[in-house]
Amino acid sequence: MAAQVDGMEAIVRARLRALRHQRGWALDDLAERAHLSGSTISRIETGKRSIGLDVLVALADALGVGAGELLAADDDADVVIRPTATGMNGAVVWPLSRPGSSTTAVKIRYEPSPGPTDLKVHPGHDWMFVLDGRVELALGERRIIVEAGEAAEFSTMTPHAVTAIGRPAEVLMVLDHAGEQSHLHR
Repeated sequence: MAAQVDGMEAIVRARLRALRHQRGWALDDLAERAHLSGSTISRIETGKRSIGLDVLVALADALGVGAGELLAADDDADVVIRPTATGMNGAVVWPLSRPGSSTTAVKIRYEPSPGPTDLKVHPGHDWMFVLDGRVELALGERRIIVEAGEAAEFSTMTPHAVTAIGRPAEVLMVLDHAGEQSHLHR
């Protein structure tokens, strides 16, 4: 059991250091944000100090991640996602990321729509890549044709909708939290 705890602490230390470096922060930058001393951060990262729950939560908050992300086990179940198709609003959706991720990746197969599609508005940004077929991206009054192999990124505060043209189209979408709530939980 002690070996498991030591192994988990080593993983958390590595994750803390990697996240700090990724943000370009010095020890003192993270320490200030977490309301700790730079020497405390240094001792934690080098294994000279154990990581208490109160310190773990403060560091996770300062880094903008959940404590659970720092503690998550690394195994195949954590890495491999086996999407299951779900029908939704005339489309088929395959979730490609885990629930609770900061962004949501989905593959969507749109069917051509016989009539106009309701435009939606919500905070955030959406990104899409057309895998197969052609889609019409409605952005307010604009209508943009996006072909297979092309991508689009747009503010979702602009009224928007995606429709397949002529035949079914498959699209990879990356949604922020607001987009996930709007597109996948209607």
